[in-house]
Amino acid sequence: MSYELIAILMFSSMMVMLITGQRVYGAIGFVAVVAALLLWGDGGVELAFGASMKLMKWYPLLTLPMFIFMGYMLSESGIADDLYEMFHVWFGPVRGGLAIGTIGVMVVISAMNGLSVAGLAIGATIALPELLRRGYDKIMVTGVIQAGSTLGILVPPSVVLVLYGMIARQPIGQLWLAGVLPGLMMASLFIVYILVRCYLQPQLAPVLPKEERQVSLARKLSLLRAGILPLMIFFLMMGLFMMGITSLVESSAVGAMSATVAALIKGRLTFRVLHETVRKTLGVSCMFMWIILAALTFGAVFDGLGAVKAIEAFFIDRLGLGPWEIIIMMQISYLLMGMFLDDTAMLVIVAPLYVPLVRALEFDLIWYGILYTITCQIAYMTPPFGYNLFLMRAMAPPEVTLADIYRSILPFVIVMTCGLAMVMAFPQIALWLPQMVYGR
Repeated sequence: MSYELIAILMFSSMMVMLITGQRVYGAIGFVAVVAALLLWGDGGVELAFGASMKLMKWYPLLTLPMFIFMGYMLSESGIADDLYEMFHVWFGPVRGGLAIGTIGVMVVISAMNGLSVAGLAIGATIALPELLRRGYDKIMVTGVIQAGSTLGILVPPSVVLVLYGMIARQPIGQLWLAGVLPGLMMASLFIVYILVRCYLQPQLAPVLPKEERQVSLARKLSLLRAGILPLMIFFLMMGLFMMGITSLVESSAVGAMSATVAALIKGRLTFRVLHETVRKTLGVSCMFMWIILAALTFGAVFDGLGAVKAIEAFFIDRLGLGPWEIIIMMQISYLLMGMFLDDTAMLVIVAPLYVPLVRALEFDLIWYGILYTITCQIAYMTPPFGYNLFLMRAMAPPEVTLADIYRSILPFVIVMTCGLAMVMAFPQIALWLPQMVYGR
């Protein structure tokens, strides 16, 4: 059997297992280990063992549980609720202001949590009922919350970028810095879209009643205190890191400790909050570690087969495609896979093939990591099986149907595609900040 046929068989077996509902790390790891044993006998065991040792020796992996802990601590302690009230008062008088405030909350939550599910949970449980009660169009605001929550995988500290850095062997700090400007740009594009649409269709977002807009300046200033703690946490975490005072792992520890102290200051550090935070942190951290281990083993088998070189030869020599054509095809393939798989599964499946190809084409792997992440944001909301679509259906009130959720994402997918095109056309949007800090 040829190596090409073996590679196709591995991919097809893995896809069948994923479609049947098997866990991502179980499907990928099982196929990788079985293929290694069949190809190399008892020596194939060394691949999984070597991947395990490589994972345990990777020092930046310590950041993963720290940032997850920080995000869940801020969420469970109710600090996110205070943030929404602050944005509600300050942006309420603007037409579409509550939707804009929701995007603002999502940006702040993203800067304190590396997962989109946290932002979606907060938006669906806190912001969505309030927006519907105020008479906002349910289709528009459902799209706002879904799109805003995807910022969690782009704005640092992004867990997805940690996984990409592990597989692509790229510095996590540079990847996080590369995500800052594209993340803020994407949030700005969302806000511009909301403002323009609400100006053209005022019935979608009624202005707050006059009595609710008449909030004293003293009250507004007092509510600003809700944003002080999150901003201090972000400064202590990322500011000290960018100034070179703390290392990446040290900054994650500072973030986790700061979030715990913030909950204590607010008087919300109860046993229940601590228990839920630790339980969820342990579950998510273990899941990601198993996924990384499976990805490393799968990639090692592919390296041994020479499949990476075969893919390069196929695209460059046989098809005769140019570098940019290949990059565009890669992004389209991510969007297609995103209809059926989550971001982690996509990364694990194709990164061992795509990353060497991107390197061979002499593109910057930091820049490509941002392209991949933005494409994942779009794929999160792509029917029929976009990750955020079903999460929103599970959390939304009964009056928001699945058809409403599907209709809500179309304009935001277009906006995000424009953002992706901008980062592709102008790589410095992603690379300027890492170059300034690290002198790359």
